[in-house]
Amino acid sequence: MDKILLVNGHQKQGNSAGRLNRTLCEQAERFFRKHGCDVRTTAIDGPYSISGEVAKIAWADAILFFTPVYWMSIPWGTKKYIDEVYMAGMGTLSTGDGRKKSDPEHGYGTGGLLKGKRYMLITTWNAPRGAFNDQSQFFEGKSVDDVFFHFHKAQQFLGLSPLESFSCHDVNKNPHIEADLAGFEAHLMKVFGGELAKKS
Repeated sequence: MDKILLVNGHQKQGNSAGRLNRTLCEQAERFFRKHGCDVRTTAIDGPYSISGEVAKIAWADAILFFTPVYWMSIPWGTKKYIDEVYMAGMGTLSTGDGRKKSDPEHGYGTGGLLKGKRYMLITTWNAPRGAFNDQSQFFEGKSVDDVFFHFHKAQQFLGLSPLESFSCHDVNKNPHIEADLAGFEAHLMKVFGGELAKKS
């Protein structure tokens, strides 16, 4: 694994200035560069080329998506990025939905061309960690990954395989930024450290 794409999906909304997502993205960039990886970045609130993003995604061995959570989902700019880039990537990122005319009831979602490549979802929430995985709380026992089922399925459609997600919680009302950054560094080392050690 040598080629890493970091996609910062922050979009300014209300009092969310995007500092934490930017900091996490910069932290990941330092981590991978320190281990000799080729790293490219995209900020969805900055200028980018749709065709250029298709090429970056096809190029990458692993893609890390950083996003705040707005109303239980990704910001509309990040959804726009996925809609435009993934559609433009038909033929490069996927062959379509994977079904054959001879059997249209089966095989949906198997047309991805990025098999063997991986992605990681990094989310920042105002919701506290305790709101998840507890039937009595707001998310009714669901995990962060359950809430982001739609996002994971979009990546699976391209053939990407998931790496263990990372999430920061209570970032507005009760932030623990230093602990979040330390936790993210440990998470990167846990997920990628062994592989990067073999590379060097």
